[in-house]
Amino acid sequence: MDTKSGRGQAIRNEVEHEGANVRKQATNSTKPVAGAVARLYARALPASRAGALYGAFPYPTKISPEAIALFIAAHTKPGDAVFDGFGGSGTTGLAAQLCGTPSAEMRSAAARLGLNVQWGARRAVLYEIGALGAFVSRTLTNPPEPESFRETAQRVLREAEEEDGWMYGAAETQRLNGAIRYVIWSDQLRCPNCRREVSLWDACVSRNPARIRPEFSCQGCRHQISLEAATRITGRLDDDVIGHPIEGRVRRPAWVYGVTGTTSWSRQASSQDAGLIDRIAGERIPESVPRLAIPWGDLYRRGYHQGVTHLHHFYTRRNLIVFGKLWERASSFPAAMRDALRFWLLSYNAAHATIMTRVVAKSGQQDLVVTSAQPGVLYVSGLPVEKNLFAGLRRKLSTITKAFGEIYSREGRVEVYEGSSCKTHLADGSVDYVFTDPPFGGNIPYAEVNFINEAWLGRFTDRREEAIVSDAQGKGLGDYQALLTSALREAHRVLRSGGKATVVFHSATAEVWNALQSAYSDAGLSVECTGVLEKLQGSFKQVTAPGAVRGDPVLLLGKEPAKARRTAEEVWQVAERLCREARHARDPVEQSAHRLYARLVSYYLAAHQQVPLDADSFYRWLAEQSFAQDTAGARE
Repeated sequence: MDTKSGRGQAIRNEVEHEGANVRKQATNSTKPVAGAVARLYARALPASRAGALYGAFPYPTKISPEAIALFIAAHTKPGDAVFDGFGGSGTTGLAAQLCGTPSAEMRSAAARLGLNVQWGARRAVLYEIGALGAFVSRTLTNPPEPESFRETAQRVLREAEEEDGWMYGAAETQRLNGAIRYVIWSDQLRCPNCRREVSLWDACVSRNPARIRPEFSCQGCRHQISLEAATRITGRLDDDVIGHPIEGRVRRPAWVYGVTGTTSWSRQASSQDAGLIDRIAGERIPESVPRLAIPWGDLYRRGYHQGVTHLHHFYTRRNLIVFGKLWERASSFPAAMRDALRFWLLSYNAAHATIMTRVVAKSGQQDLVVTSAQPGVLYVSGLPVEKNLFAGLRRKLSTITKAFGEIYSREGRVEVYEGSSCKTHLADGSVDYVFTDPPFGGNIPYAEVNFINEAWLGRFTDRREEAIVSDAQGKGLGDYQALLTSALREAHRVLRSGGKATVVFHSATAEVWNALQSAYSDAGLSVECTGVLEKLQGSFKQVTAPGAVRGDPVLLLGKEPAKARRTAEEVWQVAERLCREARHARDPVEQSAHRLYARLVSYYLAAHQQVPLDADSFYRWLAEQSFAQDTAGARE
């Protein structure tokens, strides 16, 4: 078969398949939806977790701007105003700019979906209550000239490394000097039986193959001790930042990974490494380092946060000094370049410069794998990793420069406002389209997660109007719903007559889904169509192929009132029907447990009914069905 005609037949088959989905989707709507737009929601739309724009800054629950751009292009025309009241890291603003000169992949995706779009830049207005999110949004949507930024950042790195590069000095042998790539530190343990002391590394870690065991054999009493039962040794630690000692966990370097020339190596930590740490202990802490107590909330854990009372406790002294001096250098530049340099530094800071960086033992690997901090929490493992900041920032620089290059000089104005979207400056009916993904209940306490980076900026999230379910903030589900209602009511006010709003949302609990439903209903909005947004690894081009297992429901909301559609089906009957339909889907991901629950939620929201079932209850039911043998391997 001719390749070109084969592609054409594949597209025709796909369009016919999507047409059937559109007709089926219409039965879940109370108001007819235009065919092209319905196709956008009928098929699970891939959202890449790759690319320079996505990878420029780590921020929880992001959606790729390329995927958002398809929604914007389908619902608006060039020059229209787009509003996002939960702006996050600014991806809606980036998406509005990408509409001006779309990539070949974006054009291809629009063609496959049969979207008759007019490409051209849109104007975006973003409100973000978080200080970090607003800073990231403002900087990334209005970047400096990329080459000038790159040269400036390289100069900052070069000068800093000339002054402080010795702090990362290490040798594979006594004769060959090299540099640290990263150091694995280890908690110190005490056997609960004989009180013998041992490092977690020596007790539980092995290499070739890599393994971190959950228990160890005590060399003193020969008992098998679980890691949970072992006591973590603490001690009185000097703290010249706050001026008095603290009681904290005792950690020591265990294993050093370094490089000499082009040769990488690793070895056990030595007395030479200890001597370097002693020398660094005598170095002054830069004035730029914030002396701030941590306003702990829902993420605090008595165990691994023991002794972590102030910002600087998230750093080794070496990395605290190096990062503080880099921050001082960046702060000496004019505002636009200063913010771009700070953006670059903060993009690496919380995720890689702190002791929240981890190692994991992956099946089939000979050595441990270094990862970034676990997203959405402030977890500190018993084997924290200290990375070479100069090497890491040098690698990160290429991603940041590329991201700036993709946006620099693009058309389309993006306005970013730091504040609550419960009350905006926008006039009635001044917005053509809304795209937003509100906080998912108590899923992530953004203000707490972002504190580390916000402390360096000197600006903090106003938690009073943060839409969240939080014991620490004294906010229950009712408070969350009230704040969400207020924000969506404001979106309704600024949205023009006939305008639409796309809301991306995810929760594993029915009560949070029902809080969202009550919020948009009380705000005067109703569901016209539902879909699923897949969040995939890989490039935007790569994720157009099947292979995802996760997805967030997407709701198309309008300003027309709606009435609940009665159904005689019980929830289990609906679930069984969705399972039967998934068996015949072309994409095997439709058979995954997560996708089936997303479809169940979408069904009830489209019918303007409350979601009757939590995800866990649905998964337990699914495991008991014969259908479960097809889905058991697709839950993660």
